[in-house]
Amino acid sequence: MNSLLNESDWLQELDWLDKQSDAMLQLVENLANINSGTFNLDGLKTVADCLTTEFGKLDGDLSILESHPQHSINSAGKPEQRMLGNSIHISKRSSAKKKILLCIHMDTVYAKDHSFQKCQWLENGNLNGPGVADAKGGLIVMLYALLAFEKTPLAKHIGWEVLINPDEEIGSPGSVHLINEIAQRCSAGLLFEPALPDGTLVSWRKGSGNFTFVAKGRSAHSGREFEKGRNAIVAMAKLMEAIDQLNSTPKITYNIGNFQGGGALNVVPDLAIGRVNVRIKTVEQQNQVEQQFAELVRTANQSDGISIEMHGQFSSPPKPMSQGTAELQLRIEKCAEMLGKQINWRGTGGACDGNKFAAAGLPNIDTLGPRGGDIHSMDEYLIPESLVPSAKLVTLILLSFANEI
Repeated sequence: MNSLLNESDWLQELDWLDKQSDAMLQLVENLANINSGTFNLDGLKTVADCLTTEFGKLDGDLSILESHPQHSINSAGKPEQRMLGNSIHISKRSSAKKKILLCIHMDTVYAKDHSFQKCQWLENGNLNGPGVADAKGGLIVMLYALLAFEKTPLAKHIGWEVLINPDEEIGSPGSVHLINEIAQRCSAGLLFEPALPDGTLVSWRKGSGNFTFVAKGRSAHSGREFEKGRNAIVAMAKLMEAIDQLNSTPKITYNIGNFQGGGALNVVPDLAIGRVNVRIKTVEQQNQVEQQFAELVRTANQSDGISIEMHGQFSSPPKPMSQGTAELQLRIEKCAEMLGKQINWRGTGGACDGNKFAAAGLPNIDTLGPRGGDIHSMDEYLIPESLVPSAKLVTLILLSFANEI
């Protein structure tokens, strides 16, 4: 930051945030009680309707943007498309010299028919519920930080763009084009994935890729003409074992997450599908994995009567530390000091939209949401008293950018 903020620039707005704790928590609970699993389009629309009402209070330019369909391989080994929900985009002072991105998703990992549907209060005072931390809480922190920021006289000096997308939990295939577009228009990114339970923020992230392998053989009666069959399950099992052996590669993980194939026990199976997730730390490792997989498939296809195809890609590139990220971390640390807090940092193997924004050239910090834990499980929880402090920190970050103009 070029100069320190004066208390007069922010004290009144932070006092206002202190009075919003109950309203913020109620909104989080309301949103979490609406199922918005990635493929529950009706639930996503209901959440989006609520958010357009709340974010409409910012008096920005709000639009609903269509997502591209998701392309995947189904259980029959065939390509298919699935429709996804729409994104919400809001901008204000779009002609400003400096614009800041704020982004978080509204989808969760909990499907419409999942047993985890409603919030409950825990004895320790935390809120347990689907998406309370990942990332309904982040949505409300983002909203209230902007509401507080817009009350300040410094707000007029910078513009901002908000992206709320519906598909982050499956790698944002339908909204990645919006991520790439917005990244070119902004100077820095603030994303609202949950902070760790102790308040630690994420500094770097591994990249993530999902790959589907489809093996085709030849069916035959297992009693009469067994020798004429070519067993696709056996071929896929050998390939999956070869991939699992790659886990000896330092700092790369290969997880065989799904295996499908077979039917009647008296039929040699002619189809098998294996699905693998890979985590990498560098672009060089990404190239290495792609070469390894290509070679393994090439070797497998030398077997008589067996054909294996590979589908997929690294949808989330690695997010290493960069100069821009380091500068943004320092800015956030200084803002935290103004609140009497110290920020700790650590890397993680988890990927998020922060990876994609970084790959598109936008420095960003992606764990500015409230504190919480056990995400992607029925034990997911939010620490309610972290909502207001998180919003205060983001308000100061925005003010620090505005104070430089």
